[in-house]
Amino acid sequence: MDITIMIVDDEEQMRVLVKTFLQNEGYSVVQAANGIEALSKIHKKAPDLILVDIMMPYMDGFTFTEEMKKIKDIPLIFLSAKGEEWDKVYGLRIGGDDYIVKPFHPDELLARIESVLRRAKIASLPATRFMFGPLILDIDSHTAMLDGQSLSLTLKEYELLHLLAKNKGKLFSREQLLHSIWGYGYTGSERTVDTHIKTLRLKLKGYSSLIQTIWGKGYKFEV
Repeated sequence: MDITIMIVDDEEQMRVLVKTFLQNEGYSVVQAANGIEALSKIHKKAPDLILVDIMMPYMDGFTFTEEMKKIKDIPLIFLSAKGEEWDKVYGLRIGGDDYIVKPFHPDELLARIESVLRRAKIASLPATRFMFGPLILDIDSHTAMLDGQSLSLTLKEYELLHLLAKNKGKLFSREQLLHSIWGYGYTGSERTVDTHIKTLRLKLKGYSSLIQTIWGKGYKFEV
């Protein structure tokens, strides 16, 4: 994992606690005691996500967010003891991606970080790319990536995987898959589908369960 998270909080104890927890989860962490210090560090090297308190000296979290967005649109989560609805709504309106009220459980923080990073990754994909869990398919180049690694697929394997993935949860019979991928004029055996599914699963390795078998009926894609 090569993801850097910046913690902006004037409470040193909070920064240290969050930093230790996130480092144990595999993240790189940068600290800043206030908004001014954080902006200076962002100018030098932008993090992948920012956790920011609202009540800080010199520059509060809301002002920092507005100034930060002028530099770069970095995903941001507010961490604050202020739980009023107005603060939450305002924080989201000025560019925050989430808002967590202190005190919070570390597992909740981790889940929200993962959710925001996941949404940011999807939003950054080109229009020709689509994300299905750990799988990314490019419809222009007919290529696939799994957990950031390229998959070596034949054209039929790609078309089969793309059809199943874009119809997540939909059950396809072998006959339907044959007609969709090989065409209505195909005269070969339905076992062709089974052979290609078996090969796809081998290439998906630890994610072979993305393609599920419904015995006696066919196949479907589930994340």
